[in-house]
Amino acid sequence: MGEIELLKSKAKEIRKNIINMLGEAGSGHPGGSLSSADIVAVLYFHELRLDPNRPDWPDRDRFVLSKGHAAPVLYAALAGRGFFPEEELMTLRKLGSRLQGHPDMRKAPGVDMSTGSLGQGLSAANGMALAARLDKKNYRVYALLGDGELDEGMVWEAAMASAHYKLDNLTAFVDHNGLQIDGPITEVMSPEPVADKWRAFGWHVLDIDGHDIKQIIDALDEAKTIKGKPTMIVAKTVKGKGVSFMENQVGWHGTAPKPGEVEKALAELDSDLRL
Repeated sequence: MGEIELLKSKAKEIRKNIINMLGEAGSGHPGGSLSSADIVAVLYFHELRLDPNRPDWPDRDRFVLSKGHAAPVLYAALAGRGFFPEEELMTLRKLGSRLQGHPDMRKAPGVDMSTGSLGQGLSAANGMALAARLDKKNYRVYALLGDGELDEGMVWEAAMASAHYKLDNLTAFVDHNGLQIDGPITEVMSPEPVADKWRAFGWHVLDIDGHDIKQIIDALDEAKTIKGKPTMIVAKTVKGKGVSFMENQVGWHGTAPKPGEVEKALAELDSDLRL
């Protein structure tokens, strides 16, 4: 199996775990977790320099899930990389679990930043990237933002800072699936044109298909060649990707599947028809 096919397989496993976790929990956010599964799969199984046996290894690459409600996609990737047993995924959102509804860096191994209040993740990523420079470390920092999250003013304050400090060790993604909890992003508070805004803020910007594994890899490779500015990868995605009845449906932003829906979703993911 070639690397592209292997990463597609990892993304499918992440999606299946997302469905199982949320079905067991009875609550959570499938739409934006499924839309970002390919990006997270490439990051955790191709790009990030990590050591599951040393989650706090000082020279590791960092990842900040700014859209913290998509915690299931992060937990599925961390379990897949061996930070904790996959069986633990079924404790999502349960009392006493390390896997809370939003990531908690004090509890879950492999989580670099506690997130959940939208808009704050990029500022944290800036701090990590600046720390690498001050400490003369060569680790890189990655962040994933939602497109609805771009409504938050703090994102743009952070964007200015990233460019001002020339944080070329920082690469961020926008999971551009076009939907947020209250509806289409263009109707709630349009961030368009997304790519042009980031360019205007001084970032190197790449537009890609966020479900095309090769495009994700190529964009990450290009980001590492850019000097003197951070890189934003605007990834066009489909909310609920991989499950027909969830795709492009705003109602699945924060609604967990019921048992019958879990079964149907897993059957579709196994068939590969939508991936």
